[in-house]
Amino acid sequence: MVERRSIFTKFIFPLFVALAYLFVYLPIAFLVIFSFNASDMPARFTGFSLKWYKALLHSPQILTALKASLIIAAATSILSVILGACLVIASKWWRPRSVLSLFYPNLVLPDIVIALGLMLMFTFMKVPLGYVSIIVGHTLLSLGFVVPIIHSRFKEIDPVLTEASLDLGANYSQTFKEVIIPLMTPSLLTSAFLSFILSLDDFLICFFCSGPTVETLPLYIYSRIRVAVDPSLNALTTCMLVITSFLVLLVAAGKIANQMNVRKKCPK
Repeated sequence: MVERRSIFTKFIFPLFVALAYLFVYLPIAFLVIFSFNASDMPARFTGFSLKWYKALLHSPQILTALKASLIIAAATSILSVILGACLVIASKWWRPRSVLSLFYPNLVLPDIVIALGLMLMFTFMKVPLGYVSIIVGHTLLSLGFVVPIIHSRFKEIDPVLTEASLDLGANYSQTFKEVIIPLMTPSLLTSAFLSFILSLDDFLICFFCSGPTVETLPLYIYSRIRVAVDPSLNALTTCMLVITSFLVLLVAAGKIANQMNVRKKCPK
C-alpha cells in the first residue's frame, strides 16, 4: 500500500499536473507563435514576421477599442478601490459586520447572471447603455475581489498604532492619512491592478451593457471572429496577454513586498 502511494505521488500525480498545465497553456503558446506568422493564412505558419503588430498601429478601430477599454478599466479600478476601502473602514462601526459578505457571491456567481441582471436593471431604470453602464457593472464585479483583499489587510492593522497617533495629538483625518492609508497601500494597489485586469478582460458585461456606442477590445475581437479569423487578432490578444501578465506580476510583487514588510515589523 505504501509503495502504491509512493508511485502515485512520485510519477502519476506529477504526470497529471503536467498534462493539466499543458492542456491550459499549449493553446496560448500557439497563439503567441502564430502572432509572428508571416502568412495571411491563420492556420499555416510560413515564417516569422512583425507585420501583424504593425497592422495594429494602423487600425483606427483597434485604437478606438483600446482607448475605450483603458478608460473603462481605469475608471473601474479607481471606483472599486475607493468604494471598497470606504466599505471596509466603515464596517468597523457597522452592526452586523456581515454586510461585507454580500460582495463575496461575486466570486462564485456566473458573469452572465450579473451581466443579464445589470442589463435588465438599466433597461427598467431607463439608463442609457454606454460607458457609465459598463463602469458600474465592472465596479460591481470587482468589489467581490477588492473587498476581501482590503478587508484582510485592514484587520491586520494593530489598533495600538491608531491609538498612539491620537494620543500624540493627531486628529482622525491625520491618523487616517498618515497611519491607516500607508499601512493599507499594498492592498489598495493590489486591488487596483486586479480590478484593472478584470475590467480589461471582461466580455459578458460589455456585451450586455455596452449598447451600440461603445466597443471594447473583447467586443472587437468577438465581432471580427464572427466574420473571419484575422491573423492580426493573434497579435492583439498577445499584446493583451503581455499587459495582463505584467499586471499580475505587479500584484504578486505587491503581495511579496507586503509580506516582507510585515515580517520586518514583527519582533523576533
